[in-house]
Amino acid sequence: MEHKKTCHTEKVNTEFGTIIIEGPLPASELRKYEFHEQLNAFRPARKQFDAVLDIADFDEGRIIVARTSDTIIGYVTYLHPDPLERWSIFNMEDLIELGAIEIAPEFRGYKIGSKLLRVSMMDEAMENYIIISTEYYWHWDLKGKQMSVWDYRKVMEKMMFAGGLTPAPTDDPEIISHPANCLMVKIGKHVEEDSVQKFDRLRFLGREKNRSLREGI
Repeated sequence: MEHKKTCHTEKVNTEFGTIIIEGPLPASELRKYEFHEQLNAFRPARKQFDAVLDIADFDEGRIIVARTSDTIIGYVTYLHPDPLERWSIFNMEDLIELGAIEIAPEFRGYKIGSKLLRVSMMDEAMENYIIISTEYYWHWDLKGKQMSVWDYRKVMEKMMFAGGLTPAPTDDPEIISHPANCLMVKIGKHVEEDSVQKFDRLRFLGREKNRSLREGI
């Protein structure tokens, strides 16, 4: 599968000045900017920037950033699911995962997350993919937002809707372990039907396993 990438740009006016949202960007372009020190939700900012640079160089990897003239203050990543996760079991070339989205705290409140997702979907090549995001409440910044888990879930859903992702049922044990967790999905308009059917099987591996056991009896 050919992994085409076409960069798109959008601007947001804030009290800090104009924020530019653009991508997908290659690592060579990302290295021109500083990485905000408060982008540390997953690991220290320096190490997280290194991880972002690695993803940008993957064939399927996509990094869309929000930045000032010289500093990345937010980003979203897309890449194939981790080989150890259930979503990689069928090794689907046309399945990518929204791996991380993060905005520096002082820049929140301008709907930058929603705009990152919208810009990421402007690339027509994204219509060739099934795009997933696994949302777990234990990853959410509930203290920073001072919100209940259910209010935060509504915020996350609204942001994902901006990119065309909607909740989809699954029997994944981690997702169904808490009712606030969810699987968000967008199926591109150019995705083949056999891939859609394979993804449906992937969402319900428990059902697939039970059927195999019945057929083996």
